[in-house]
Amino acid sequence: MESMLSVKNIYKSFGTNAVLKGISMELKGGEVLALIGGNGAGKSTLMKIIMGIYQPDEGEIRVAGEKAAITQPSQALALGIYMVPQEPLLFPNMTVEENILMGFKESASVLKKRLEQCIQELGFDLHLQRKANTLSIAEQQLVEILKGMMREARILILDEPTSALTFDEVRSLFKVVQDLKKKGIALIYITHRLGEVFEIATHVAIMRDGVVTLSGPVADFTKEMLVQGLLPPDTEHKDHGSREYKAIDYSKLKPVMEVKDLSGYGFSNITFNLYPGEILGIAGVVGAGRTELVSTIFGRDKVLSGKVFLEGKDITGLSTKQILEAGINYVPEDRHYHGIFGISSIAANTTSALLNGKAVGSFLIDKKSENGISQKYVDDFRTKIVSLADLMSSLSGGNQQKVVIGRALSTKPKVVILDEPTRGIDAAARGDVYHIIQKLKEEGVAVLMISSDMEEIMGLADRSITVYNGRINGEFDHADITQDALTSASFGIVKEAAS
Repeated sequence: MESMLSVKNIYKSFGTNAVLKGISMELKGGEVLALIGGNGAGKSTLMKIIMGIYQPDEGEIRVAGEKAAITQPSQALALGIYMVPQEPLLFPNMTVEENILMGFKESASVLKKRLEQCIQELGFDLHLQRKANTLSIAEQQLVEILKGMMREARILILDEPTSALTFDEVRSLFKVVQDLKKKGIALIYITHRLGEVFEIATHVAIMRDGVVTLSGPVADFTKEMLVQGLLPPDTEHKDHGSREYKAIDYSKLKPVMEVKDLSGYGFSNITFNLYPGEILGIAGVVGAGRTELVSTIFGRDKVLSGKVFLEGKDITGLSTKQILEAGINYVPEDRHYHGIFGISSIAANTTSALLNGKAVGSFLIDKKSENGISQKYVDDFRTKIVSLADLMSSLSGGNQQKVVIGRALSTKPKVVILDEPTRGIDAAARGDVYHIIQKLKEEGVAVLMISSDMEEIMGLADRSITVYNGRINGEFDHADITQDALTSASFGIVKEAAS
């Protein structure tokens, strides 16, 4: 088969952050390239460059042997490249047929005939007049694949296609992939599930920190070799070294929070205890269900089954306002979308969690109290500001994060949930955030910390759990927390723990 897609020496930086550092890979017709990498490895940036959403700083892309300048998505589509996103992007109140055929100029009768032929060739059982909002995630993905096939895609990118599918739906998708291979379509299959690599892919490439660390035919590798490719150099036996650590005597403590057989959207049968003064790390890859878990505990999403107790009190299914009042607060992963009010002052951002809460009991906080509370956290966290009246948007990412953490602590919580607490901040600010987390531990606050940075968990956590495919599949005491162990479990290379 001829080369369908070739990327050579692709470099991409955002400011001083080098995301891709000379990526090269090739894909032929009828091949399925499984692309694997931890969070932040650069996979999404590379795909956006191939799709024309970003432009590379250096390097070239060739499609069917010809050099291609792809500066916008329409050019990628014209070249026969189509990406099926992890979350399908369909218009919910339009029919399947309308979603697929939108944007074509041919007559409706000709298009419908082509579409029916496409459905028949792929063996799909899909009624064209169904509304998109009645489709399962698996059916929505089939619609996205049909959109690509109708646009005569020769290169199909599937981004985490099985993350929300049932076992039977996965089997159906695999059959579709096999049929596409037989038609000579070239596929990039992004996945965190290493077992799928050996079932569906012909070739594999591992990305880590903006480079390809391992690539070749799937037959040349084992799961253990793939995991090793995901690890930084010299980490096969690396652990947390000789840093000072004061062990917690759990026998003398009662859990401050108990999660029992909790199930929600994106996770199931989660059980763990969290103790006063403990930092419990939650490791896993994007899509594993970690954020869905803590969001449900915090009252943002619906509990499907199971219980959550705070100091023995059942708080299952309470509203976020009630959860806050009970003594849990949450620092979200995306501070820009969920965490900050950019056009409000630093002081207003710091104290906003106190509005209409038990601590104040009002919709307003007097200026003296607002400034006093805000200044305390600015001083404690060494936040670099000119004035408390400055807009939140004027601060650097690290200083914004300190304000968001200060807001969470202003409610005097018993439990703080930190979701990717150092995401997108520089090394100096990261050290300050680590100091804040350690101080919380010393003050007896329980910390539930989601992190994709294994070294972060190694350096801070007293215990850790790993979440894979919506379930806890690994539990590690402090002495057992190593980068190898966490990475392996995050990619499913352990037996699933009993619920």
